[in-house]
Amino acid sequence: MLTPYDWQEGIGHRAQYVEGRLASGIPVAAASIPDGIVLATFRAQSGKLFEVYDRIAYSAIGLQSDVEALRVAAVEFSHQEGFRRSEEDVTVPRVVTHLSEPLKRAFGDFRMSPVVVRGLFGEVNESPDKDKFYLLDYDGDYHLRRNLAFLAGTREAMLAMVEAVEGVNFAEAKQEDALAQLREAVVKGLDPTGERAVAGEIPEFTFEAALLSRSNGRARRFKLLTPRE
Repeated sequence: MLTPYDWQEGIGHRAQYVEGRLASGIPVAAASIPDGIVLATFRAQSGKLFEVYDRIAYSAIGLQSDVEALRVAAVEFSHQEGFRRSEEDVTVPRVVTHLSEPLKRAFGDFRMSPVVVRGLFGEVNESPDKDKFYLLDYDGDYHLRRNLAFLAGTREAMLAMVEAVEGVNFAEAKQEDALAQLREAVVKGLDPTGERAVAGEIPEFTFEAALLSRSNGRARRFKLLTPRE
């Protein structure tokens, strides 16, 4: 029989396991600009930036199978909501709240393997100040961000990314300038101290960027800005 102490200790071990797996994840940076939401990251093989629904984009770090499973779940829920209700009812808070419950159950159930994923969802709206970013964690917890959002596997990487764009006014930035700033932030997140670069430990990655357009005059708002092989 599990005591409260045993349960708490077990949860701690599960968190340590997942955090350890996430630590090597390639960071993602996203920002609201006049054109919409721009997202930037690097990838080793498979793409990391995806469209979930008309105004919602997704990226994540973690085990590839868990990253993909979360993406599929988000897409399926969004399309079901859009069909049963309306496209306007498909919002990022509804999507994240729906996904939160199974993650919470998996993390707290010792009979199941925890889901190794940390996700970023962005929703574009009429103006940068109305855009929404949600960070969804492996334990089902989630947090709202405005204007700018970073996804990383360690606190050190996150702080390095924040420092890299300190003072940048993305709300008035051009797309090219914003992407350059976000790219630099991701580079800093990959190697906060610079030690990996000196030691030659950073593998060859491919830069990946996408735009979630603010204009609704296009057939699809989501557009990859870099080629995907």
